[in-house]
Amino acid sequence: MRIPLSWLREYVDLPAGETGRDVQAKLVSAGLEVETVEQLGAGLKGPLVVGRVLAIETLEGFKKPIRYCQVDVGSANGTGEPQNIICGATNFAVGDKVVVSLPGAVLPGGFAISARKTYGKVSEGMICSAAELDMADDHAGIIVLPPEYEVGTDAIELLELVDEVLDIAVTPDRGYCLSLRGVAREVATAYGLPLRDPALLDVPTPNAHGYPVTVSDRIGCDRFTARTVTGLDPEAHSPIWLQRRLQKAGMRPVSLAVDVTNYVMLELGQPLHAYDRSRLSGSIGVRRAEPGEKLTTLDGTKRALDAEDLVITDENGPIGLAGVMGGANTEIADAQADPETGAVRGTTDVVIEAAHFDPVSIARTARRHKLSSEASRRFERGVDPEAASAAAQRTVDLLVLLAGGTAEAGVTEIVAPSAPHTITIPADHPDRVAGLAYGRETVVRRLQQVGCDVYGADTLTVTVPSWRPDLRDPNDLAEEVIRLEGYENLPSTLPQPPAGRGLTERQRLHRRVGRALAGAGYTEVLNYPFIGDEVLDQLGLAADDPRRDVVRLVNPLSDAEPALRTTLLPGLLAALRRNDGRGAHDLALFETGLVFRATGDEPAAPSLPVDHRPSDEEIAALDAALPSQPRRAAVVLAGAREQAGWWGKGTPASWADAVEAGRIVARAAGVELIVRQDQQDPWHPGRCAALLALVDGQEILVGNAGELHPRVTKALGLPERTCAMEIELDRLEQAAPGPVQAPHVSSFPVATQDVALVVDASVAAADVEAALRSGAGELLESLRLFDVFTGEQLGEGKKSLAYSLRFRAPDRTLTAEEASAAREAAVAAAVTRTGAVLRGA
Repeated sequence: MRIPLSWLREYVDLPAGETGRDVQAKLVSAGLEVETVEQLGAGLKGPLVVGRVLAIETLEGFKKPIRYCQVDVGSANGTGEPQNIICGATNFAVGDKVVVSLPGAVLPGGFAISARKTYGKVSEGMICSAAELDMADDHAGIIVLPPEYEVGTDAIELLELVDEVLDIAVTPDRGYCLSLRGVAREVATAYGLPLRDPALLDVPTPNAHGYPVTVSDRIGCDRFTARTVTGLDPEAHSPIWLQRRLQKAGMRPVSLAVDVTNYVMLELGQPLHAYDRSRLSGSIGVRRAEPGEKLTTLDGTKRALDAEDLVITDENGPIGLAGVMGGANTEIADAQADPETGAVRGTTDVVIEAAHFDPVSIARTARRHKLSSEASRRFERGVDPEAASAAAQRTVDLLVLLAGGTAEAGVTEIVAPSAPHTITIPADHPDRVAGLAYGRETVVRRLQQVGCDVYGADTLTVTVPSWRPDLRDPNDLAEEVIRLEGYENLPSTLPQPPAGRGLTERQRLHRRVGRALAGAGYTEVLNYPFIGDEVLDQLGLAADDPRRDVVRLVNPLSDAEPALRTTLLPGLLAALRRNDGRGAHDLALFETGLVFRATGDEPAAPSLPVDHRPSDEEIAALDAALPSQPRRAAVVLAGAREQAGWWGKGTPASWADAVEAGRIVARAAGVELIVRQDQQDPWHPGRCAALLALVDGQEILVGNAGELHPRVTKALGLPERTCAMEIELDRLEQAAPGPVQAPHVSSFPVATQDVALVVDASVAAADVEAALRSGAGELLESLRLFDVFTGEQLGEGKKSLAYSLRFRAPDRTLTAEEASAAREAAVAAAVTRTGAVLRGA
């Protein structure tokens, strides 16, 4: 909403030196969004005067019409002689009054005027167009003034070229500020000044002699006022002051009757419509559109009406979309001269409509027809229903004043019974909301400034004004008090949260895992949790694989990914492929997050209420309808795990790195993994490991790791030898012995013993390791496999496993005999349980 400061001063006596910037600061403090303050006429300098065209000479021989004009500017040029001016416009004639800028003037944009020779003549100034004076964008012709203005009159003052305009972004809850009346009320409150309310007019009482109106839908239209003005002069034009106010407010002058209705809408916030009475057939009606009805609106578009559209009708059918736009069949006719008689014909009798429509209905109609108008913008935000009669009276008064019409005595007013909205609020409610002690007197005073009627002591009964439909509950009233007292006065204090128990063990594990993987050189990625059937096919999952039982979304973001993920690998592999395609070939990525596994036994989700908080039972039923959401961690690797350089050869990422990533995750949970060979899609059957953990003495599968199957890497466009690991954190949490303990740093030295055992090739290294651990006893600190050897000297079907065993006592330095005894006990256990033979024995 554009608010000219000069217009605003008509309703509030602002201090003489107050600028637009000052008013902007006050309104911003009161909670309005004043985006800019436009300085009209900035840099404009006279002399700029009214002139009368005395003679016009058309210059020949040029590509466009060029006219050499003699213009009387009175004594403004200091000589009283006519000014000779070159002009290319043709929309004026001898005797017309025009706006002339004389040499020495400076027009908007820093355009200086001087006498200069052009087209073979000396031009002593310029005849101005609206665009050159920054009044409008119309370059078509120069400004032709009404004949009553005296030659030599200062045009800067006449055309109100110097002004300040506040551009306010009106939020949906403050529809009353789409008017000078509403903004003036805010300004008056901000400055503590009285308001001259333009809606306080003497309005005649309704009678039976007004234009007949029938309202069939009292919900869609709860108020309709009709007034009639006859005998208008069809040649009457809007005065300059009216045109300028419309232009400053961002509207284009059209004709007197239309300009007056737009002016009153800007002034009072009440949209109006003027009908040519001679083009109306019978009474005016308000109803919903009927099937098959069509209407050609004022923009020339023929529209098929919807059954929910609220329409204005006469006996011939719809004549307007209520609250949005009028119909072309009752449009105010422009004045036209009869070619035979010369008599001027046009609209002489008009019927003024000032109505109040349902905001929701108007908003839906405007969006349905993609037709946002100044009227619909106001109606859908809420218009003061009590202002309709005053707006109609103001329109009638202006038409009578400016067009010489006569107001008929008939007044039609249809009003649906309604009561003002009342809110009960504790007097200290704004105090408790803001955290400040305003006190009852301040609360009452601020609510009264808004326009409320307030009664009561400790509990206030507040009657909301008709122009504030946004005030519906106590918090709305508290907001009014707080904003008028100043948001900047609210203390900057942080709320005190209730004491909690901190992070859950599940959350702590999630964070530890992320830190551990990042510390091991992996880069975290965050992917969308959506997948499609195509990627499950590319992963080579069997038809009965549980990971194919996906939860499908009702409104997916993409038709290609309509389901929630059951594994983290699709998103991670897509990220790896994308980065590899952009030149990053050595990649180690990880992600932690939820997967969604439907069992098929979930009950249907209940419909929750919207008027109050759901009960605990309803929330529990909603949770029960959700699929299982286990938390997982996954990594993918490709390229080099260790870079090559002067220090030696690099190391490509392999299945062993994926397995080690699983161990890193498990160590963060305080769990020792058991690694066994496995076959699981989408991994290579010979390079896939099952990651197991002990829960209550039973081995449970917590994940898989290894190298992806070549068919999978080809289908997904991945680098060869791509490896991956995925592990379930919730199962690791079950296997954890409790909170992870900080490692104990011993002050005693370690004793290291190596052992090499020959076993059958079919014996798993994990089984040998378990046997060594059980036999070594409590002195064993760590055990590491550092070499695997096969060869002819061992025999066919044999392999050698070399382990490094570290022994340490917590309270003393171990002797060589104690370390050797522990080593021999470990070897004996491995021989007994796995059939191992000590190499070299």
